[in-house]
Amino acid sequence: MLIFFATDLHGKPGRYDKLFSEIRRRQPAAVLLGGDLMPHELAHGPFSDFIHDFLLPSFLRLKEDMGTKYPEVLLILGNDDARANEQEFIKAENTGAWSYMHEKSRLLGKHEVFGYAYIPPTPFRLKDWERYDVSRYADPGCLHPLEGFFTTEPEGDIEYQTIQQDLDQLVSDKDLSKAIMLFHSPPYSTSLDRAALDGRFIDHVPLDVHVGSIAIKRFIEDKQPLLTLHGHIHESSRITGKWHEYIGNTLAVNGAWDGQELSLVSFYTEDPRSIVRELL
Repeated sequence: MLIFFATDLHGKPGRYDKLFSEIRRRQPAAVLLGGDLMPHELAHGPFSDFIHDFLLPSFLRLKEDMGTKYPEVLLILGNDDARANEQEFIKAENTGAWSYMHEKSRLLGKHEVFGYAYIPPTPFRLKDWERYDVSRYADPGCLHPLEGFFTTEPEGDIEYQTIQQDLDQLVSDKDLSKAIMLFHSPPYSTSLDRAALDGRFIDHVPLDVHVGSIAIKRFIEDKQPLLTLHGHIHESSRITGKWHEYIGNTLAVNGAWDGQELSLVSFYTEDPRSIVRELL
């Protein structure tokens, strides 16, 4: 089964057009999208309503053109995507364009796909998709969740919610040896979460150049899913020269990219080692 993975498209129509072209040409069984799908709120693009003016019509057009060969499209949102748009993504499931996957799972053949969008605290003010990681701690220079703003009312007591707790609830005691995890955050202290923070200090404290999730790293080490897909840190692969690595038996992939090209990852579920990244 051929699978495509793309992430951090940030509302750029050119990247989407390349993705649609490759879907038509290669006809994957599924397309997984790892968040940061929308234009930045401050960007002035050609669409006043990106979901209904571009994104949904484009996927529906592709669905009509491909008929029975249209892939399953599974997606999550990312920290630059306003959660105020979440209900529109959920409503659009009725059209068959995609399935919304945050804190949900779905079978692709014999592989169960789990989606999870939250990332650890960042310096940015939008906090819709941020959680404390393993404790009520935020790195120097980062804003605590309560110090930012939300586009919808947060669910529950965010001061005590963590990524670690969420992941425990998401998978429970399931065997994940054939599972595919669709994350936005990369795992901490790997080749996949390396930010361009070299030599930077906050109040004389050096900033950690690794900005991924400790909870996600521990989750991978403990649960050993077949494959984990990540984004968020665009420059990581340029800095480290690596866009994937093994954590135990788990193949972890960061599909984000800080160039203008579309970063398209593809693999066959029968052989995840077949994984390829193309910059188009």
